[in-house]
Amino acid sequence: MKMTMHIDEDVLDRVMKITGAKTKTAAVEIALNNMARRHKMKELFSAGLGMTPDELKNAIDPASYPDWDRIPAMVAEPPTPDGKPDPAR
Repeated sequence: MKMTMHIDEDVLDRVMKITGAKTKTAAVEIALNNMARRHKMKELFSAGLGMTPDELKNAIDPASYPDWDRIPAMVAEPPTPDGKPDPAR
């Protein structure tokens, strides 16, 4: 759909750099889709899966947490001297 809008050029340039969008149209579409996705996530988180905070706490099995000491560093991360994930990241 064709539309005329007044958009702050600095904001649009920043969105294009952040997203890597090649066109202004693509940047606006990415920003709008991201905003809609964030709103949907907020709705889902607010719903709390239909459980009370205590029920949510009790539904999580602590044994299912990953053993962070045994997870190798991600490829994009520089390796640490001790081979453990960098806590500053």
